[in-house]
Amino acid sequence: MSGLRSRSASSQRLWSTTLAAGAVFVLLMTAGMVSAQQRREREPNSVYAQRRAKLAAAADGPIVLLGLNGREEDSQAYVFAQEENFYYLTGHNEEGAGLILLPAAESKAKRDDFTGAREIFFLPEKNPAKERWNGVRMSPSDPGIQARTGFADVRAFGEMRATVERLAKFYPNIYTILPYEKELGGYPHEKEAVEWLKLAAPQANLKDIREHVAELRLIKSPTEIGFLREAIDLSVDAHFAAMKMMRPELWEYQVAAKMVEVHAMGGSEAEAYAPIVGAGPNSTSLHYDRLGRRIQDGDIVVLDVGAQYSGYAADITRTLPANGKFTARQREIYDIVLGAQNAALASLKPGADMCRKGKNSVYKLAYDYINSHGKDQNGKPLGQYFIHGLGHNIGLNVHDPGDSCKPLMAGQVVTVEPGIYIPEENLGVRIEDDALITESGYELLSGKLPRSAEEVEKIMAEGMRERAADGAK
Repeated sequence: MSGLRSRSASSQRLWSTTLAAGAVFVLLMTAGMVSAQQRREREPNSVYAQRRAKLAAAADGPIVLLGLNGREEDSQAYVFAQEENFYYLTGHNEEGAGLILLPAAESKAKRDDFTGAREIFFLPEKNPAKERWNGVRMSPSDPGIQARTGFADVRAFGEMRATVERLAKFYPNIYTILPYEKELGGYPHEKEAVEWLKLAAPQANLKDIREHVAELRLIKSPTEIGFLREAIDLSVDAHFAAMKMMRPELWEYQVAAKMVEVHAMGGSEAEAYAPIVGAGPNSTSLHYDRLGRRIQDGDIVVLDVGAQYSGYAADITRTLPANGKFTARQREIYDIVLGAQNAALASLKPGADMCRKGKNSVYKLAYDYINSHGKDQNGKPLGQYFIHGLGHNIGLNVHDPGDSCKPLMAGQVVTVEPGIYIPEENLGVRIEDDALITESGYELLSGKLPRSAEEVEKIMAEGMRERAADGAK
């Protein structure tokens, strides 16, 4: 998915209310009956504990984090999904949770003065009436809750404010995730958490821990890479299905519905972001998600659709000719985009970056390829139509944290997604794949999905033959 706009799984729960397909309606109704997204798998408690220990080592005061509160559950299409940084550190998807970490260097004697523990996990108290409707939730009074959560100290959330008030008497600095001050303006949850802290500890100096968490999230653990492989494989299956069903007269939402069905039946708990299926003029809108056009003969169709597995997001885009055959102009632009992607992939390795300039920029390689290999209707180079970055990190968010100008490191998983969008020709092409940076180069995790125009047309022809054979039965 191109661009800077964050498209987290939790912010996209309502996308599918616009789809009319029966299969998707059933999935929505099922989702509306539960209040927490059930992750398929999670890492061992020891892994989350190691992350917390690394984070605590970066602070000279308590770290106080609040999870999401789940208040949106009044919407019947809302499915709770935990804030990503909180989930990364705890591995728990319970609404209304909180976390306090004390500095790693703190002595046990001093800890005993005001908390008695180096880390405390807070959960809402048992609510049998709510559980009758929404299912059993973890609570601090559950037998074995310490072993289950991986925290030696689990308390009721109602005690968290008093604990913070007590800590603020001893520590001048309290760390949390401060809201963004630019770009998107921050998320409401972050602003609310800061207001809560200001009330609990008005004298404390609030310091930002965001960048330290982002640095930890940058390099994926083997288990995280495994979750990403699952999400990517499901996405590849969905794109194969879309290639085989694509034809004129379908609606964009029908193609999206089929891809969502493949994800769900394969084990995905949610979409990584609102599916993008843009035909004809809609192919030139980067984040088009209305899905309201009937696909016409001669249209080009951009499909940017990715599954989520155990909270981890895939991000894959393919561009298809609606009738199974690229026109000469569509093929020309498609091959230029593919050539730009290949040029970038050839230099993708540790030390390279996705900055827009510099000697190590793979973005510049892609841009220069596009700018030198074709022209628009007015004879001008095509670089002006490559209007977004080359790629971004993926993980718990489809746009995981990370600075595109920093050198890539082994263990990062990034997208590589050049594109050309020419509104006056109703012609947009994007090809996007997911790559794991290795010690010597990269592994194309989505490599099972063909990228060349010939291969795309071949798969679409197979789909036409299969439909014809089914119709003859």
